[in-house]
Amino acid sequence: MTLTDQEFDFLRKLLHQAAGINLTTEKKALVIGRLTRRIESLGLSSYGEYFRLIASNTDPAERQWALDALTTNETYFFREPQHFAYLSEIILPKAPPGESFRVWSAASSSGEEAYSIAMLLSERLGRRPWEIIGTDLSTKVLEKAMRGQYPMERADKIPQPYLHAYCLKGVGDQEGTFLVDPSLRKRVKFQHANLMEPLPKVGLFDVIFLRNVLIYFDPPTKRRVVENLLPFMKPEGYFFSGHSESLSGLVDGLVAVKPAIYRKAA
Repeated sequence: MTLTDQEFDFLRKLLHQAAGINLTTEKKALVIGRLTRRIESLGLSSYGEYFRLIASNTDPAERQWALDALTTNETYFFREPQHFAYLSEIILPKAPPGESFRVWSAASSSGEEAYSIAMLLSERLGRRPWEIIGTDLSTKVLEKAMRGQYPMERADKIPQPYLHAYCLKGVGDQEGTFLVDPSLRKRVKFQHANLMEPLPKVGLFDVIFLRNVLIYFDPPTKRRVVENLLPFMKPEGYFFSGHSESLSGLVDGLVAVKPAIYRKAA
């Protein structure tokens, strides 16, 4: 099979409409690598035939499989540590003591970000109530997140005290992996969400993390996604983006307080 320019343009429009992602021409080889075997296994004769299938949404499971295959999910524990330092040293000491502190990891991928936040909240808030919601477009990575089990090499960014307190080293046939402690996992909830569409009723949050996602969107889509999230922020709540991303001039209602850290107007 050959992926024609016309077929690739059709996929680019479809992916942008479904997930807001701009698929550049440089990604053509990635599409071929990730979809060819799948298309052949379905007995289809061309990429165009497959793209029309997922565009029709007559098979939602197949459409989701394609989105899982074509979206990028790069993450690791305690990524961009300055954010965790700010959360620990500036935000948490000011948290109202009688209220549950709520954080949304809005593009949680396979869970490393959400569990990093959970370790920090457990350490700093102790018995005070807190809650974390993790959402992602990809159901495949959400399954990994809910398991909370990772290769041992993924632990190298976790501070040693947190690693010993909140992670269980695999033994026997689980050797070479570690598991996030069940007591921590039960306080982190994961669910599917497309940030381009109406979002689930998940309440209001003190902090929303949306990091290293907006780089895949064009300016109108960035604005749409952030505006979708703003109603879920408490007054004077915080919004974290990736350090390679900027929200300056993108939407009203957010004020920059540090690089890649914003606060909602009261």
